[in-house]
Amino acid sequence: MISSLAAARQRVLAVLGSLSMYRLVLFALAALAVIAFVLSLLGVIVSPAPLELVVSFVVLAVVISAVDAAAQRILRLPWRIESSLVTALILLFVLRPGLEPASLLGLALAGALASLSKYLIAWRGRHIVNPAAFGAAVVSILGAFGALEWLGTSSSWWVGTPVLTIPVAVLGLAVLWRTEKVRVVLVFLLVAFAVSILRQAVQAQEFDIPFDIVTALQFAVLQSPFLFLGAFMLSEPLTLPPRRHQQFAVAIVVGVLAGWPISVAGLFTLGQERALIIGNLLAFAFALRGSVRLVLERRDFVTPTAQELTFRANGKVNFLPGQYLELDVPHHRPDARGTRREFSIVSAPTDLPTLRIAYKNGDQKHPSSYKRALAAAEPGTTLAVTGTWGDFILPRSESPVLMVAAGIGVTPFVSQLRQLQADGRQRDIVLVYVASEAAELAFRDELAATGVRTFVFTRDEPADLPAHWTWAQGARLDAESLERSVGDLAARHAYISGPPRLIADLTPALQKARSLTTDAFAGY
Repeated sequence: MISSLAAARQRVLAVLGSLSMYRLVLFALAALAVIAFVLSLLGVIVSPAPLELVVSFVVLAVVISAVDAAAQRILRLPWRIESSLVTALILLFVLRPGLEPASLLGLALAGALASLSKYLIAWRGRHIVNPAAFGAAVVSILGAFGALEWLGTSSSWWVGTPVLTIPVAVLGLAVLWRTEKVRVVLVFLLVAFAVSILRQAVQAQEFDIPFDIVTALQFAVLQSPFLFLGAFMLSEPLTLPPRRHQQFAVAIVVGVLAGWPISVAGLFTLGQERALIIGNLLAFAFALRGSVRLVLERRDFVTPTAQELTFRANGKVNFLPGQYLELDVPHHRPDARGTRREFSIVSAPTDLPTLRIAYKNGDQKHPSSYKRALAAAEPGTTLAVTGTWGDFILPRSESPVLMVAAGIGVTPFVSQLRQLQADGRQRDIVLVYVASEAAELAFRDELAATGVRTFVFTRDEPADLPAHWTWAQGARLDAESLERSVGDLAARHAYISGPPRLIADLTPALQKARSLTTDAFAGY
């Protein structure tokens, strides 16, 4: 059952992976804005009015885009219009739209503060707090203290209305599926809902009024901004820590503070966007990380269709074997898949400052703009790693492990096996390596040097296989051939890495494994 769900998840991820994260978030928020506009036009949403929505968005978009463009020009960074529009759309749903000059001035100030926070509240090139949350929080707090009484806007979270619940949930799920943050946000929602219901129960007892748990649940789910906050703000990868257990901790903290807003001096509460900022600071404390520059040293073909890039890291890079990095390759007119990609790290931590990644050339007739830009990079080119993430980590126990690599998906396993070899550790590991043909078996020499028992699934027979490598006689990898090759499958922790569609095809064959961890390459 679990394996079947994992397979379905990978198939959806393969479809969503055709869009970059920022482009998908932008499209989802734009769709939500259109839905809200139509509902307002029909009178289903009484406030804000249609014209208020349009004018408020224009003000936010113009101010944020202008500030972003100016800051990025000063810092010699590529202008990211998608990031500007995403911030504008989030603030549109968080703040109170209006037409009065004071309201528009307040929106403009919040937008400018949100944009500036990306560059002023940053660590080694990465912003620390969610920009929209920061802009909304500052304007609201200053207003609460009376410093900006003349401004006509503050946090309202009008998106938390029953008629928008389903659109927010559906569009938010698409974003979470793409960013693989469904479980993290689900933890946040469960905590926020539970704490909100508890708060309502305590308040009912305090004021001696009847308490109905069904009504309380409906209020928490349908009349709160929790869905929007989780799907479009908490889930932002740039402000989350790298490990899942750390992300769960952040989700719990934000859920508690959002579900039960704590009053500060009787003037404002630590709810919603302030709760998120506190979560962002906790995430920053978990892992002080930031952009690291990589200088390209050389480019090698490891198979006829796959390349390896070797970099020298200018700065400290922290990663665990099996984790991935996000590589930023700025270029003109990026397509829908954007300027950033995730790559599993081939090299081991002991290889630093040398760092290696590998990727498939892909569609040579219609390559993405990112692939073209990366292919044009010459030795000496400096690129930025915006972070390292992932929980595709071998278990700490010495229990047996099964590694299933599909094509270039072998990269995280190379890192893990190289590190084990460098540490002089021996583990019971079996590698199942699947490729379209023998020529597509990458990193053969490095894998062979580790001594790991390997089963090769290719159509043609590879030449000169090491003694501990076995060709599967051209068989297709399925449940029967896998069990025949790995007789003690049920005792092993299974790890599978490769393209989402291929992972989806292979996942059912691993139903009998002790556990299953997947690592999908999406968005190339």
